[in-house]
Amino acid sequence: MNRQDSATLLEQRPISSPSPSRGLVWGLVGVVAFSFSIPLTRVAVADGGLPPLFAGAGRAVIAAALAAIALIATRQALPRGSQWLRVAVVALGVVIGFPVFTSFALTTASASHGAVVIALLPAATAVVAVWRGGDRPPLHFWVLAAAGAVAAMAFAVLQGGGFGSLRASDLLLFGAVIAAAVGYAEGGLLSRQIGAWQTISWALIVASPVMVVLTAVSARNGLHATTNGWLAFAYLGVISMYLGFFAWYRGLAIGPMTTVSQVQLAQPVFGIAWAALLLGESIGWSTILGGLAVIAFAALATRTRTRT
Repeated sequence: MNRQDSATLLEQRPISSPSPSRGLVWGLVGVVAFSFSIPLTRVAVADGGLPPLFAGAGRAVIAAALAAIALIATRQALPRGSQWLRVAVVALGVVIGFPVFTSFALTTASASHGAVVIALLPAATAVVAVWRGGDRPPLHFWVLAAAGAVAAMAFAVLQGGGFGSLRASDLLLFGAVIAAAVGYAEGGLLSRQIGAWQTISWALIVASPVMVVLTAVSARNGLHATTNGWLAFAYLGVISMYLGFFAWYRGLAIGPMTTVSQVQLAQPVFGIAWAALLLGESIGWSTILGGLAVIAFAALATRTRTRT
């Protein structure tokens, strides 16, 4: 074993520590970082004037550049064998799928409608985690997770995100949920082997050839965005697409993954609050009461224990 391998193992040792409260704290930090993603994507593509493909792919190019610097500067070891395939799964889910789907969806859907994506993610992530990671949560966990998802969806709908008839943007949002759930669960598992920030970094590197081409294609006719559009795009690239995953994957790696994933139920509350500040959406008592209900279900779900 060389020096680099030893350093990597030492760095990963805290991730496997059986401390659910630490996992929840890291998960919450990641959720707060991600909670700006939906409203700022709306700012970038609808108000800021950036093409949706550029907003979805370009943010990954920015994040990949940061990832390359971090990986080279710290001399990280390459993933091995089947780990490359798992990195590719993460890349398809959270680097390509979620940002591209949501960028196109939010050209027509409102930020509050986009919150439906966040409402479905915790339950979807928990399902994938059980299938992929072998977690065995008790029955009352599933009851609380389902109740939380319903409450979060109702909360988003009351804020003006009603489905009505099924639209193209809805299909894109459902696709984003599936992509993110797979990427989150696989990334959380892989983080236990190669590290949290290393997982998202290698996923960005793997996806970078595709994302560079998509970015170039989307910018071929020129870019004419507002200052706010560019600032939103910068946040999406640096925080939503990269630094937020440092905390999120670390939280999922500490786990239990099915429990930590439920912290996302608070994300619609944060997201609509930021949408009110950034996009001028009004917040009334329905927002306050709905937010309290969502957070309550999240808190109850996170107190459950997985069966061994």
